Formats: sequence, C-alpha cells, structure tokens
Amino acid sequence: MCIVVTGAGGFLGRHVVPVLQQHYGRETVVPLTRSQYDLEDRNQVRSMLRHYRPEVVVHLAAYVGGIGANRRWPADFFFRNTLLTVLMFEEACRQGVRKLVYPMGGCSYPARATSPIGEDQMWDGYPQPDSAPYSVAKKLALVASAAYRQQHGFRSVVLIPGNMYGEYDNFSYEESHVVPALIRRFYEARLQGKPEVVAWGSGAARRDFVYAGDVARVFPFFIDHYDSSQPVNISSGRETTIRELTLLVAESVGYPGRIVWDTSKPEGQKVKIFDTTRMRRLGLSCPTSLEEGIRRTAAWFMENYATGGDGLRLHPSRQAA
Repeated sequence: MCIVVTGAGGFLGRHVVPVLQQHYGRETVVPLTRSQYDLEDRNQVRSMLRHYRPEVVVHLAAYVGGIGANRRWPADFFFRNTLLTVLMFEEACRQGVRKLVYPMGGCSYPARATSPIGEDQMWDGYPQPDSAPYSVAKKLALVASAAYRQQHGFRSVVLIPGNMYGEYDNFSYEESHVVPALIRRFYEARLQGKPEVVAWGSGAARRDFVYAGDVARVFPFFIDHYDSSQPVNISSGRETTIRELTLLVAESVGYPGRIVWDTSKPEGQKVKIFDTTRMRRLGLSCPTSLEEGIRRTAAWFMENYATGGDGLRLHPSRQAA
C-alpha cells in the first residue's frame, strides 16, 4: 500500500503525516511538498501519480494566504486553488487511485450560515466575500467528489475541519487566525514587559476551536471505513467566547499584565459553531480540551520562538504548501 500526502509541509500536513506513518507504517506514507511537484501543472500531477502508484491520496496542498493577500490577489487564489482541486480529481481518477481524501475549510460555508452550522447549509448562500475566491475554489471539491463518483465510480471523501489551531500554525501577524495571533501577541508582550495588551471587541463572540492533532487522528478512519461524497464537519462542537480564549492564552504564556477590551473594534460574527452530529454518528470525536490544546500550542511556540526552531512562521508568505 502507498499513501501519498500532498502539502505535507503545511500546518495540517505536519500533523497528518505522523499519524498516518504510525497507523500504516513509515514506509507506506509518501509526504510531498511543492519543491518536489508543482501540482498546478497537469503533467506533473500525472507524473507524480504514475511514479508512486498510490492507492490513496490525501490532498492537503493549497495556495494559502492571509486576508490581506486574499483581497489583493483574489484571482490568483481562485485560479490556483481551482487547479489544485480539479487536476487532482481528474488525474487520480484516470490513474487508478483507489481513494482521494480532501479537506476543505469552514470558510466555504455561507457567510450567513446559522449556528450550529450543519453540512446541509453549504449551498445556502455565498461565503464571506474577502476570502470567497479561495473558499469557492476549495468548495469545488464537493461537486467533483459527487460527479466523479457518479460517472466513474471514483471514491473520494471531503472533510470540513473547523477553526483549527495547534503546533506548526501560521503565527504571522498579517496572516494568522485568532489563536496563533493571541499566543504571539501575549508572549511578545511578556518579553517586552508591556503592562497591558489591547484586545479587539467585547470578547463576547463565540467560536468553535479544534486542535489540529484531533483532526489529523480521524484521517485513518476516512481512508479505511468511510465511502461517501457526503462531507463531514470535523470539529469540537464546543462553544468558547473570545474572552475565555484570550484569558486562557494569557495564562498559558505566563503574561501577568492587564487585558483591555477595545469595543470600538470589530469582532466578526457573534456566533460560529459547527454541527458535529454527522461526525459523532460515525463514532468519532475531537477530545482535546481547549485548555490542553492551547497549552501544547503555546509551549511549542515559545520553545521555537526562543531557538528559531523548524516550522515557526512569523512572517507572511504566499505559497502552495
């Protein structure tokens, strides 16, 4: 058996590869990055599949960037992620891959989706406009999965992780999401001896966070046991206010100062929680508590910040993982 993992050097890939190696054996798993194959080139996709002859492809490769990059280069994000999506479905089907596992993001749900957000809401509206070119390109996987299954009997699975955080996340101020942004901000405030840190909004907004290690651990189940083009949300399903998250991060990095809430600043949707009923019916869960997940992530960040360790991303980038 051969399992190819594309985008193996990215955030989720750094969690998924060790899980698959432990489950199936190190020699079975082939981690690939953009430095080896340009998967926006159909000939290179075909060449890669013919070279390794994988039974399974876990397709994590994506062209990623922060909200600023998405606003500046929306056509790039749409075009390049569309290529990364459709070329892999087409060539994996043509080259006899037994199964394709493809994760997309919760950003592909409609901007006005009501929480808890179930998989049946995916087509009920347009995604958040700033990142829509990216999220719609990723959303094409749902259409591709159903179409290739119907016409060719090609087996594929689409997963929808929630708001992931964990080791190897993007800690760049220009591109990071709320968890890595807070960890960096409070840790640097501690190092600089700042007496206070300003947080945006009131802290009342509620979110659903999921530890990337928990997401990674469900991949063997979907490789071995799930055979449907019905997508599955992968998240904790637990509500946490931004205020609770902020206090937890400050404690985890040892920041002793004050937190000042600037209510003149925006705080986004009031509530965004994912419905995990379908996941739980499959006997799966994302059990890591937010307290434990933040502790692990903060410890990893602080260790690598001090030593310049591998995988720490403090600066913006536009690349395919």
